Amino acid sequence: MALRVIRAPGRPQWAPEDPLDELAERLAEVCAAAVHPYEIAAVLEAAGLTDEQAALRYGRPDSFALAEDLFQRVQRSYPEPKAPAVDPWRGSLWHCLLRGLVFALPGLAYLLAAPLLGSRSYSGGADPGTLALASSVLVGWSWNQALSHRAYSWLGLGARAEAAGCLGVGALLGALLGAAAAAPWGAPGAVVAFAAGQSAYLSAATVLMVLGRQRYLLVAIAPTAAGAGVTLLVDLSPAQRGWTLACSLAVAVALAAGRVLRSRRTGRSPAAVPAARSASLPHGLFGLAVGVLVLLASLGDVWHFGAGGAVNGPSAVALTLSMGAAEWLLYRFRSRSLAGLRVSRTTSEFLARTGRTLIVTLGGYLAALALVGYAAALLWPNAPLLDGLRLPALLLLGAVLWTALLLQAFGAAWPPAAVCAAAAVAETAAMVGHLADPAVLQLAVCGGAALLLVATAQAQLSRVTAHR
Repeated sequence: MALRVIRAPGRPQWAPEDPLDELAERLAEVCAAAVHPYEIAAVLEAAGLTDEQAALRYGRPDSFALAEDLFQRVQRSYPEPKAPAVDPWRGSLWHCLLRGLVFALPGLAYLLAAPLLGSRSYSGGADPGTLALASSVLVGWSWNQALSHRAYSWLGLGARAEAAGCLGVGALLGALLGAAAAAPWGAPGAVVAFAAGQSAYLSAATVLMVLGRQRYLLVAIAPTAAGAGVTLLVDLSPAQRGWTLACSLAVAVALAAGRVLRSRRTGRSPAAVPAARSASLPHGLFGLAVGVLVLLASLGDVWHFGAGGAVNGPSAVALTLSMGAAEWLLYRFRSRSLAGLRVSRTTSEFLARTGRTLIVTLGGYLAALALVGYAAALLWPNAPLLDGLRLPALLLLGAVLWTALLLQAFGAAWPPAAVCAAAAVAETAAMVGHLADPAVLQLAVCGGAALLLVATAQAQLSRVTAHR
């Protein structure tokens, strides 16, 4: 509907047009929606109109008098109430918790395979079997993190067939690299075989999760979960344990291969141009650094104290299980930040809202991590309790992981990768040099990294342009 501007009455035909009429036409929408002349005055001042200009151009003593005239000349026409804004970041809590469970359930394979691996600790360090498994895990985490980013870059362009092709080739290479990483340590054949199977499962899981079929992994891991449950009641033979693990692996690989073949038939997108391969490099570096930090938290005592050290398995379990809550809280941060962007009137107000949202969501994740960590420590046989410095060290590592994921979610890949890589190098060097107790090292290194990442997140995410 056209807005009606009431022109000054009684003006002769030969007289020049009142410049206020032109200004009223230009600001018609603002004037029609105003409930008080001061709203129009604020717009005029924001446009740089001074009292001197109001007097020279429009013959009014100041901008407030000019605003009152504009308010009278334009009929009121208030806009209809807008429908509530749709929140694009509303994540399902149960869906996120399911993903966390999918991340954690493969750990049951270690429980089922423990009698087959037969690892032992040597004085002053970890045994070849542990080193072989750790090397395979690190290669797998790093490779599949980069592979996921590469595939998602194709999916973001609507090129599902290209994403499936990338995943098919990349998953095969990742499985081979993970198996090769376990070979040079002189570990027993059963350990190398388990590492190869672990790498193949991780590659298959990456394919299914990127293609949105993470629920298939519940089917794949069901034999291993059932076998691990049976071992609590009766002892299984080595052959039974091996066949159960092989069954889960075969199902996972078959499901992943099926999804790749089906997605390849969706048709190619010749116009799609993905990001350069180098864009996936920080994601791979981040996966490697996180893997090192988690392994040091789990095996630090073994490598530092030798036979007297205990595996801190509950820390790794807690971090893995908490990823579901972490993902949901990332959604909550984005949702609340977007809501704050809509209601904030100034940059400083938005900065304060973003800071409060960061504190609340990070605090919520750390609370969930502490709860899961305590539960895992109580249920894990012969595991060290989260007493003394262990709980603060675990929480600081969790703060590093969650804040790094938050930055990655907003497209900042290199800062979290660089900080986590530096932390991993520093903690590894200090561990090799036996400079301090592993819990003290983790507390110091992860504490510094967490402070740096939180400061980086506050600086980058308080900018309005980061939330486009």
